[in-house]
Amino acid sequence: MSYENYLVELLRPLGVYDLREDTVNRGELAAYGGALDGVGTELDDTAREMSLATAEGFGLERIEELLPYRPVCETTRQRQRALAALLRISGDSFTPAAVNDTLTGCGLNAAAEETGKPGYVRVRFPEVAGIPEGFEQMKAIIEEILPCHLDIEYKFWYNTWAMVRERHPTWRHAMDTALSWYGIATEHEAWD
Repeated sequence: MSYENYLVELLRPLGVYDLREDTVNRGELAAYGGALDGVGTELDDTAREMSLATAEGFGLERIEELLPYRPVCETTRQRQRALAALLRISGDSFTPAAVNDTLTGCGLNAAAEETGKPGYVRVRFPEVAGIPEGFEQMKAIIEEILPCHLDIEYKFWYNTWAMVRERHPTWRHAMDTALSWYGIATEHEAWD
């Protein structure tokens, strides 16, 4: 129901206003109702953007302004989860499980693991063959999340010959894909 109709129904029981269409009173209520409809829309938008779970635009931008970097994300849902993960970081967030939860929540397809060597941690990208797109931005976020006293070793992987042979049974088949050597070494969608 529009605010104009709401105001008409609110005033109708009083019986002192001429509320028929095309009257001055109705025109005035239409003007007030239109303005209130606009305010209602703005309030709905603001209420949506105030919650990280439902924000889609300026609410996410305002939260990102509080952080030293933007998460690496493609969709709004990934962005919401990434910001929630970054906001969860606290003084006790440095166990391997908590760090990996934060990295994953940030939209980073990364996993941190202890190396067995004190002061070192290995970060790998299990679902991305080769160096991930946006690696420099990811690296900055990872180095911000992980404790500063740790040295970080980045580990990348590439397709083995067995994986390439499974995807491309002959060299002709591989050449027909028009992929470069790096493209064949990092082709990954086929393995999901």
